[in-house]
Amino acid sequence: MSNLTGINLRGFIYMNVLRFFFAFCVFPLFAIFSYTMPVLAGDDVCYTLAESEAEQGIRIHSELMVIGLNCAHMADANGNNLYMEHKKFTAKHEELFATYEKIIMNYLQRNGNKSPEKALHSMRTQFANKISNDVATMRPDIFCKTYVQRIEKASKMDDGTLRKWAATKFPGHPVGQPLCKEE
Repeated sequence: MSNLTGINLRGFIYMNVLRFFFAFCVFPLFAIFSYTMPVLAGDDVCYTLAESEAEQGIRIHSELMVIGLNCAHMADANGNNLYMEHKKFTAKHEELFATYEKIIMNYLQRNGNKSPEKALHSMRTQFANKISNDVATMRPDIFCKTYVQRIEKASKMDDGTLRKWAATKFPGHPVGQPLCKEE
């Protein structure tokens, strides 16, 4: 039987395997990393505008990866595989993402984190897990229909447009530290 109530059977199986993977592999790792992640020194730690943009840029990239992986069985309006579109997006903005990573690792190191690279990976995992919760609670076709437009829009962005998106504050996606007060 090639059709399961309008959902491609292979896509249906693939999505359930991904749900299992996230539920029993990614989420437990997140718990371990969260528990073992070094704590930043001081209560008055804050982000500069560049650091805030960098965190949001890393969040955007991580979320798009999860969308691309979970919706790889779908194609965009031009028939392109969504995960491949995410990979092209990553390659197109490789230097910007590398800059964002350096900014965050410098921030972490400056604020007493002994393992900034490990903390960066933990940050990425937290961002991926947040959107993975939507994957786990929504039907795969609904999740993809809801989020696929993000990859389509992002793939058309140049670095300046992507930076503007990353610099925009969204109430549902606050950054990890308050902005530093200008003196």
